[in-house]
Amino acid sequence: MEIIEQYIVAKNPAKKCEDGIVVTDDYIAVIDGSTSKTDRRFSLFRSNGRYCMQLISRYVRHAKGNLTCRQFCNGVTRAIASHYNKRDLQRLAEHPEERLTASAIVYSRLNREIWMIGDCQCIVGGQYYDNPKPYEQELAEQRAAIINDSREPKEIFLEHDTAREAIIPRMLETMQHQNKTYAVIDGFPIPQQYVRVITLDFKPWEVILASDGYPFLEPTLAASEERLEWQRQNDPLNIGEFKATKAFAKGNNSFDDRSYIRFRV
Repeated sequence: MEIIEQYIVAKNPAKKCEDGIVVTDDYIAVIDGSTSKTDRRFSLFRSNGRYCMQLISRYVRHAKGNLTCRQFCNGVTRAIASHYNKRDLQRLAEHPEERLTASAIVYSRLNREIWMIGDCQCIVGGQYYDNPKPYEQELAEQRAAIINDSREPKEIFLEHDTAREAIIPRMLETMQHQNKTYAVIDGFPIPQQYVRVITLDFKPWEVILASDGYPFLEPTLAASEERLEWQRQNDPLNIGEFKATKAFAKGNNSFDDRSYIRFRV
């Protein structure tokens, strides 16, 4: 595996997300913690998404190189579940919105497979692949409609995104389907039918793995960053060609944390 370029940056320049990319002898992974939608916290000093990302990163670094996709999913699920208090398991089963949650895209060297667990994206040999959450586009469209229908100046939503607040209840409803109709890593069993697997043959391949923090994934980091900056300058609310459930908040250089790695195998 030859690393060509990689980049990790938090949407808030004051924060760090070093664990967003993991490279070992056997795996390359991009991990993206999910934004918390409730006040429930499992760590005093980290958001749930960041904590989950760090736990997954630790698991990948120590994982055996010969794991199958199913074994990996089972192992990382146990790794997250071990950080739940047993007396909380029933509540977490009923309230998935409170769980430690993240998405990950993993390349396995021995299997020559890419595993897409949750909302992530990649380019393999010039072909684009994604694995979006159900309902995400519907919610983004709903938020865009609220903003476009408002009589308030659009700039106000960059200061206080009441349109996002309006869709939070619906977002919490859709999370009831977490690891039922779509896959994430959250300490509960991952349904294999919702893990997208891309198998590579033994010819040389160039691969890009990225989080969903890039609205337009391009064949190079520079081009992806250029498209992101265009989006920030021209549609910081993310309500036009690219629609999202959140905007480029004031003071942030993006609307989400982003991780990008390009390599050859």
